[in-house]
Amino acid sequence: MTDPKDTLHLYLREAREAVLWKVQGLSERDLRWPHTPTGTNLLGLVKHLAGIEFDYFGETFGRPRPVDLPWMAEDAEDNADMWATEEESAESIIELYRQACAHADETITALDLEAPGHVPWWGNGDVTLQRILVHVLAETSRHAGHADIVREQIDGAAGLRVGATNLPGGGEQWWADYVAKLRRVAEAAG
Repeated sequence: MTDPKDTLHLYLREAREAVLWKVQGLSERDLRWPHTPTGTNLLGLVKHLAGIEFDYFGETFGRPRPVDLPWMAEDAEDNADMWATEEESAESIIELYRQACAHADETITALDLEAPGHVPWWGNGDVTLQRILVHVLAETSRHAGHADIVREQIDGAAGLRVGATNLPGGGEQWWADYVAKLRRVAEAAG
């Protein structure tokens, strides 16, 4: 790949796929369960990323989102985009993310990297498509990492994607020995 826009878009699509892999095959409860003191949960990460895709690739470039997202309103409660309400099914949130990505892909395809946009919530928010691509790629990758750790806590599934985890092929005992070694080193360090 030699075109910078194609390269950035490819990496964004791969980060999106990683996020979607982390939610496959889990129950509604597992998808919603908070795994950190700040409530990080898989479905909330997907919901948050849907809003990011819609707003950064939509509103920023004069392409309003085709759906209403009440959790993105000025008067929404804090962190409303980081968890799914009882009325919001996992299926609906995942489909919303797919819709947001498709909406974003239309913007990315239609515009040049130097196309101007404006992010109103950034103060002096004059930007280019290139800056937004880099920003959303970084944000998606960051949350894909969160999702990877949360999923590993749920059922042990870890890594980049099905069939290409980028993890050593050691079995259960290898991993137990590895973790024990890390604990010994940490204890020795003090």
